[in-house]
Amino acid sequence: MDQVKIGKFIAERRKAANLTQMQLAEKLQITDRAISKWETGRAMPDSSLMLELCELLGITVNDLLCGEVVRMGNQNKETEKTLLDMLEQKENNDRWLLKLELVIGILCMAIMLTLIVIASLAPIEHWLRFTLIGIGVTPILIALPFLLRIEQVAGYYECKNCKHRYIPTCKAVNMAPHLGRSRYMCCPQCGEKSYHKKVLTKE
Repeated sequence: MDQVKIGKFIAERRKAANLTQMQLAEKLQITDRAISKWETGRAMPDSSLMLELCELLGITVNDLLCGEVVRMGNQNKETEKTLLDMLEQKENNDRWLLKLELVIGILCMAIMLTLIVIASLAPIEHWLRFTLIGIGVTPILIALPFLLRIEQVAGYYECKNCKHRYIPTCKAVNMAPHLGRSRYMCCPQCGEKSYHKKVLTKE
């Protein structure tokens, strides 16, 4: 999808409907800043808002996602609903995956720290001490590829400079220094490097 084209289309249809950004925002119960981000191509409307937005602008979801009025002899409303359901399902799945990532990470860290403390303080043989440390580290080593995969595909990363939201490559995620869920990466749109924060939706 061409976000810039879609943004311009939203602006055109809003003006054609004689609505200001503020008026449209009030009808959708969001901020006019969100409308501005859509119209400049820096973000996409959330799937939960698409039907209402399209109704206010007098367009279909197909028109919105194409960035122009699509002329079709018999547009299928069921196709639009299915598309919205798919977008909403992705957001729900991403939310669940990010929660799962957090739970797995906490459990692995708890196991590792517990066994390391026991190995450090308990009066045991050296071989048993190293065995406990090895067992403590193993869950993290096993879970790490899975957690990195979640970091890549669940939700989006937002560039600090241009606010572009995107899904990075697996290599970019694996090689990027991180602070929590923010990763130091190169934005595919503006080309600038900065810490890009994890966000759930395109908006």
